[in-house]
Amino acid sequence: MLLWTGFIACTSLIVYSGIRLAKYGDIIAEKTGLSRTWIGVVLMASVTSLPELVTGISSVTYAGAPDIAMGDVLGSCVFNLLVLGILDIVYRPAPIATKAHQGHILSAAFGLLLLCIVCANIFLGKNMWSLGWVGPASFLCAGIYFVAMKVVYSYEKRQITVFVKEIAVELKYKHVTAKTAVFNYGINASAVIAAAFFLPKIGSGIAETTGLGQTFVGNIMIAVSTSLPEVVVSIAAVKMNAVDLAIGNLFGSNIFNIFILALDDVFFTKGPLYSYVSPNNMIAALSAIAMTATAIIGLTYRAERKPLLLSWDSMGIFIVYITNLILLYLLK
Repeated sequence: MLLWTGFIACTSLIVYSGIRLAKYGDIIAEKTGLSRTWIGVVLMASVTSLPELVTGISSVTYAGAPDIAMGDVLGSCVFNLLVLGILDIVYRPAPIATKAHQGHILSAAFGLLLLCIVCANIFLGKNMWSLGWVGPASFLCAGIYFVAMKVVYSYEKRQITVFVKEIAVELKYKHVTAKTAVFNYGINASAVIAAAFFLPKIGSGIAETTGLGQTFVGNIMIAVSTSLPEVVVSIAAVKMNAVDLAIGNLFGSNIFNIFILALDDVFFTKGPLYSYVSPNNMIAALSAIAMTATAIIGLTYRAERKPLLLSWDSMGIFIVYITNLILLYLLK
């Protein structure tokens, strides 16, 4: 009963602060002149992914559970892409990919590249060589992360210069100062991080009573609990009609999640992290790759109508997620 009470309390705080986080993130985008895409990819994504960072480091240092760390990151990537499908339901006028800026394809492609590297290294497992105790893939992923942030920023800056209309839009937040926006953003970000910090332990306690394995628990229970900030922030952003902020947050979170995996490898001193995790984690990695590729198809094709509540690409995302759940459960 205590675990469920804690879970509800933390979730409620994340919902409340997450809604406000989306609002002030949008205000910061307006005040700084930066695009919503870049703010979503960098500022929002790094804050909403901090629970995965805390969970991963504690899993490999204190808990000695590398599969929880790996499962949390990959499961969060998969769940973030599922949220993209959920946003398609929330956004009624048209397929959400049609409304989104095509620049998201850039961050999605970087995420795809990083997931392929992770998948290859899980496959290699104990055949991986190391630099000290850290696998070379972690250095490569960290490098690609920083390149991705620079490239996305440069692209968005160029787009703003070319399409002057993007900065000629009437300001919505004239009454809010930049200082106020940053202060309120910091307060609500701290609340989200504090609440999400306790969620993995609560989720792990609930999951233990079911007797499921580390890989399944990490990919499903822990990943869903640490991904709640992304869910709340993204849905709140869509309801504010800040679609690019929401989608940028999701793709940016996936890029940041792989960077977290590189940090986990540094803190895991027994050897390369990939040598100590279950090959079953490849299922989540491959699912995230398939879902990202499907999202890129949607962003490129830009369908004008939804057959039902979902566009075809969102349906594909849901199908891959359900398949991922079934396979992980069967191999637990």
